[in-house]
Amino acid sequence: MRIGTNTLVLFAFAVMISACNGSDSAPKSDVSDSTFADKSDQPKPTNTKLQDLGPIVSPVPEVDPRAVAPQAVQAGTRPYFLVDSMSDGPLKTKLKSCADGPFKRTDFAIAHRGAPLEFPEHTKEGYEAAIRMGAGILECDVTLTKDNQLVCRHQECDLALTTDVLSNLELAAKCSIPFTPAQSTKKASVSCCTYDFTLDEFLTLKGKLAGSNPDATKPTEYLRNVSDKRTGLYSRGTVMSHAQSIALFDAAGVKMTPELKDVRLAPGSTRENFIKQLIKEYRDAKIDPSRVYIQAKKLDDVLYLAANERDFAKGASYLWPLPSSVTDDRLADLYKQGVRTISSAWENLTDIDKTTKKPIPSKAALAARKARFELVGWTMENDYWLTKNGDDVYEMLDVLAKDVGVKGVFFDWVGTTSYYASCMGLK
Repeated sequence: MRIGTNTLVLFAFAVMISACNGSDSAPKSDVSDSTFADKSDQPKPTNTKLQDLGPIVSPVPEVDPRAVAPQAVQAGTRPYFLVDSMSDGPLKTKLKSCADGPFKRTDFAIAHRGAPLEFPEHTKEGYEAAIRMGAGILECDVTLTKDNQLVCRHQECDLALTTDVLSNLELAAKCSIPFTPAQSTKKASVSCCTYDFTLDEFLTLKGKLAGSNPDATKPTEYLRNVSDKRTGLYSRGTVMSHAQSIALFDAAGVKMTPELKDVRLAPGSTRENFIKQLIKEYRDAKIDPSRVYIQAKKLDDVLYLAANERDFAKGASYLWPLPSSVTDDRLADLYKQGVRTISSAWENLTDIDKTTKKPIPSKAALAARKARFELVGWTMENDYWLTKNGDDVYEMLDVLAKDVGVKGVFFDWVGTTSYYASCMGLK
């Protein structure tokens, strides 16, 4: 009798295990992912799950597009924190009504250097975080290495601030200005540039949150300080070449906005060579120009594109302060020369109403829209915005979207924007 009981117990236990693991005979749930209430917004089925791309190496490995197929957008907790902190009113009511999503990827949400509010800028990990939060367009600021290769870095000479280069004595010795320790009346000094290193050397570095310790007496001490407004949870990241960023963005199905930085050119090279090299990498990767929005602070760069690379010129943007003193004639001249998009700081695109103390469109922004320019705003959710509340952030974003009429905004934490864009039905 005891043997029979044990047998029955074991049989029942096996049935329970089978039910937990799921079987072909188990009933299928008809409930879809709550993030995608509309089935048309669901990712297309694939044979593989979303996977990390793994270590970035040179040359760029081939990426199976199925491995980074579109996925459910995760706006994260910060938008809810900001919305909950807002004063009662129509905007808060509207945003709270969207708490259950669905959240979608939109071109209005532009990732500024990835997700540098928490992740090291221009790193694979930061880019992947921005993609998960719904960024439709991602930025790679483009500079040159010693062997004339394109890499993603905001400034040529910020490596001591944004990477662990000083932890490698062999590489640190190659910096343009080697580390000099702080003394009684002098702060520590160092300058490490992308053109100090070959591409292979650059790719050995690890990204870190931007910051430095000016009182450091040792190179490793210089690396320790980061802004107290940012987290150190994700302190190391994989730096990337421009070509590697293209592969990552293409596989994820997002658009790209490289910025042509002010770079030190190799002897005999020209600015035109630099632009041609950047465009060649998109062509080599078979990227449709409609997915690329080149940015440039130099007007000559934009005019070169308009005259020589019309496919890429269509989405190119002129990074310009858009001064309050801008005239209609100046705007008309820019348009005639081939500029179609102006990208400017939110401060240039908005003013503060003296009576209500609320943001309103600037006269310069309205003049630019009247002159038929498309506008892009930058940058929100950076250190400045982290001292502000939900009213400040979302009222500004609402004015930029509805009253200024920008087609997108750069954010250091793009989940805040993708929440708003999805709620307002922006593309």
